[in-house]
This record gives sequence, structure tokens and C-alpha cells, in this order.
Amino acid sequence: MAIDQLSALLASAILAGLAVFQSALIAGAPMGRMAWGGAHTVLPKKLRIASAVSIALYALFAYTALAKAELAPALINGTVTSVSSWVLTAYFALGIVMNSISRSKPERLIMTPTATVLTALFLVLSLN
Repeated sequence: MAIDQLSALLASAILAGLAVFQSALIAGAPMGRMAWGGAHTVLPKKLRIASAVSIALYALFAYTALAKAELAPALINGTVTSVSSWVLTAYFALGIVMNSISRSKPERLIMTPTATVLTALFLVLSLN
């Protein structure tokens, strides 16, 4: 298996895990301290809606990774897929910063490394 394919599969698995986590938050699981700035143990309605949007975005992000590794058809075309991969690399890099400055210690401890790994995986995809 090529490094880009492995990166795409790992990124997709992490994004799937994040989708499960967001689903639990939507269902009312008392894990809100690990997301959205950590201000709520159980998310209010607006943040539950944001979690639902996140799940849809995670699916698109995973598809982008798989398309970049040629494990799925390209997004519109190869150029859009490549540009999208770089945009997501930058997005996850920004996530490192945002999660590392969160007031929530659980969010800093869990989501900062998660964003770091996703940044690295998308960087590998973008460079290949």
C-alpha cells in the first residue's frame, strides 16, 4: 500500500471517530467539555446543530482524502481535489492552534493531538 493511500485511510478512520464523537454529543452525552470550547457538559441545541454540520463536513473531508489517494473518484476533477487537500491541510493546522488555546483542558489534551495528526496526514496527501 502506498503512503498516500495509508494516509487517506488513517485520516478517514480518525474523521469517522470524530463523527461518532459528534453523534454522541448530539445525543446528549456529557462530553461537551471536549468540544466547542468546552463551555458546556451537555451541548445546547445550537451546538448540537453545529455538531451535525461537523459530521457532514467530516464525511466530505474523508472523501477528499480518499479521492486524493485515488481510492475514490476525484472531486469534480484532479485540480479541485488537490486544492481541497491543501485547504484541508491548512484548516487542520489552524485547528492545532485553536485547540491548543482552548480554555478547556480536555479539549486541549485530546483535540490538539488529533488536529496535529490530521494535519500531518493531509500534508502527506497534499505532497503526493
